[in-house]
Amino acid sequence: MAKRTIAQFFSTLLYNPYLSNLTGGRISREWTKNICVPGLNCYSCPAAAAACPLGSLQSFFSGAVPKFPAYVLGTMLLFGLLLGRVICGWACPFGFLQELLHKLPGPKLKKSKLTQRLSRLKYLWAVVFVLILPFAFFFMTGIGVPAFCKFICPAGTLEGAVPLLSFNPMLRSAAGWLTVWKFSLLTVFLILMIFIYRPFCRWFCPLGAFYGLLNKYALLGITVNASSCIHCGKCAAVCKMDTKIAGDHECISCGSCISSCPTQAIQFHRLSNKNNESSKT
Repeated sequence: MAKRTIAQFFSTLLYNPYLSNLTGGRISREWTKNICVPGLNCYSCPAAAAACPLGSLQSFFSGAVPKFPAYVLGTMLLFGLLLGRVICGWACPFGFLQELLHKLPGPKLKKSKLTQRLSRLKYLWAVVFVLILPFAFFFMTGIGVPAFCKFICPAGTLEGAVPLLSFNPMLRSAAGWLTVWKFSLLTVFLILMIFIYRPFCRWFCPLGAFYGLLNKYALLGITVNASSCIHCGKCAAVCKMDTKIAGDHECISCGSCISSCPTQAIQFHRLSNKNNESSKT
């Protein structure tokens, strides 16, 4: 959808307005870095105007004194209850990148029962890397570690590490095995994005997992009218995500399924109209 592409493009610019900073080799310290954006966009990106909610959440669990992330959790809940995974489909720069790379020529892996099972993995990564490992490091070493950002997140590597290492010789000289691991992992993800639609979103992203839990309760998003739905499966068939029915926890509300419904049961609805939703997730 052209409108969604435009929204993704401008949300990316809105998250990263300081493009001239990309060649400076330093992280921006603007006061707006105290605010979280809805989507996955690394705090360490020199162009970033604000913080990533996932990174901010982990920062509270890290360091010598882990703290309860009241502000970040409240912000994430607000985003989730307002928009759910509309954020993933319309306002996430890393999701936008994945879609652009998927447009490159090459064989494409279609979704299947296997990919739907793999979509459950993002909940495992969320629990292990965002919750368990930071505290495990704290109890073992006395210092909590933002495990997902440090060991996994390809968005952080691409948006933060690549420009910082490219223009900061001191950081390059300090790079070690972890940098090699993160760049190798990023390379794998970038290649997968060409052949698989949004592989990181579908199988790895803890932020998408969190928003997915709130998807059916969100103010905006795709809903299905139960009285009109005939359960023909056409919405799931045209969807590139691992949805089983439009509007479920894997749905990013891209809207590609709306025209496929023979009974016009699928629409963008507000919360007041969600009582007729037929998604059972």
